[in-house]
Amino acid sequence: GRGGFGAASFGPPSEVFEMGAFVHACEGEMVCESTNPKVPYFNAPIYLENKTPVGKVDEILGPLNSVYFTIKPQEGIQATSFKTGDKFFIGQDKLLPMDRYAVCPKN
Repeated sequence: GRGGFGAASFGPPSEVFEMGAFVHACEGEMVCESTNPKVPYFNAPIYLENKTPVGKVDEILGPLNSVYFTIKPQEGIQATSFKTGDKFFIGQDKLLPMDRYAVCPKN
């Protein structure tokens, strides 16, 4: 096997968790403030609460105590169609603990 080609979509997860809230649109993407204590994977699928896919995590911004992220919308989704405060959701398997990003003390 030559796996990894085609990257099949497995549909939405059985359960989604709140990831963040829409702040504004910028250059065709959605800028969101994280409301989750964990950090999303890059390219993690993002959903509405009803599990409708809206796009993928593109960039993660800001300090660890104030994380923002951008969503690259999928085909047919307009970044400008969302309102400030609209919630976005993610599958639990696409989150990393914050301590992955914490600075380790040098010995």
